[in-house]
Amino acid sequence: MNIGVDAAALGMSNAVVANTNDVNSGYWNPAGLIGLEDGQVALMHASYFANIAQYDYIAYAKPIDDRSAWGISLIRFGVDDILNTTQLIDNEGNIDYNRISLFSTADYGVTFSYARKLQVPGFQYGVNAKVIRRVIGDFANSWGFGFDFGLQFERNNWKYGLMLRDITTTYNIWAIDEDEYNKIKDAIPGENQELPESTEITLPKAQLGMSKLFEFHNETSLLASANLNMQFAKTNDIIATDVVSIDPAIGFEYSYTNLVFLRAGVGNFQNVTQIDNSKKIGFQPNIGIGFKYKGIQIDYALTDLGDQSAALYSNIFSVKVDLSIFR
Repeated sequence: MNIGVDAAALGMSNAVVANTNDVNSGYWNPAGLIGLEDGQVALMHASYFANIAQYDYIAYAKPIDDRSAWGISLIRFGVDDILNTTQLIDNEGNIDYNRISLFSTADYGVTFSYARKLQVPGFQYGVNAKVIRRVIGDFANSWGFGFDFGLQFERNNWKYGLMLRDITTTYNIWAIDEDEYNKIKDAIPGENQELPESTEITLPKAQLGMSKLFEFHNETSLLASANLNMQFAKTNDIIATDVVSIDPAIGFEYSYTNLVFLRAGVGNFQNVTQIDNSKKIGFQPNIGIGFKYKGIQIDYALTDLGDQSAALYSNIFSVKVDLSIFR
C-alpha cells in the first residue's frame, strides 16, 4: 500500500497529494475525487525485481452529486509459482522432484473512498476504508482493516493537500496453518522453530503537499508540486528525528494542449550507509510521458532513473478512461 498507483503520479515521484483530482485520488488523497465530472476507470500494471513480482491496480470512481463522490479500488502485489522444496527429500533421504509443488504469495488491498465539499469555500475532504488481505500459499493468511483521511484546499491558484494514512493504525491478524508450518520447521534443523507473531500493525503516516499550475500563451502549461512525506518513527529519511522522519519529493508535469504530457520528479531521499560506514544521500529520480485523446489517457513512467538509490528501476504503464465517451 506504500508503492503508489498511476504512472502519471509515479513519474512525478508521487508528489500529487495537493493536485490529484481523478479516479486515482482514492489512493493519493480521497478529497480529490471531488474533481470528477463523470465516472472514470483506471488500470495499472508494473513488474518488480526482474519480473519476479507483479503489481496490479484497478479503480472506479464517479460523482454522487455536485458536492460529493465515491470510489473503489483493488491493488494486488504478488509473486506467483514459487517452488516449494520443503518436501524434496523423502523419509528415506532420497531426492524426489515429484514432491516439489508451487505456491503464490500475494497482498491485496481493497479501498472504499468517499469525498465531499465543505461549506467553507475551497475546502474538501475525503475518507478511505481499507480491507487488507495477505496470503502466503497454504502456510498463512491474514485480514486487516484501516482508515485514511484526506483534505484539500485551494486559494489564489495554489493547491494544498493533507493525507493521513492508517490514522487508527491498520491491524492485520494472521492465521497460521500449523500443519504446513511444521513442514517448514522440519525442513532445516534449528530454523523456524517458533511461530511468527500473529498480529501486524501499520503505524500512521502523514503527507503534506502543495502545487501550482502555470499556464502559458502557447497552449502549454507546467504543473509544479511538492510533498513532505512523514513517518512517526526514526528512519533513514534525509530528515530523521526520534519523533518524525521526513522524506521530501518534488514533481513537474509539462502539458501541451492537454494532449501530451512530459513528467519528471525526484524523491525517496535517504541516508545510505556505505561499505566503509560513511553516509551518502541516495535519491530516486523518475520520468514519464502521457497521451490523452477523447477521454482515454495512457501513461508510462520509468522509476529510479540512473540507479541513484537502492531501489531497482521499474517500467510502469497505466490507463485511465473517462466513461462519458461511451455516452
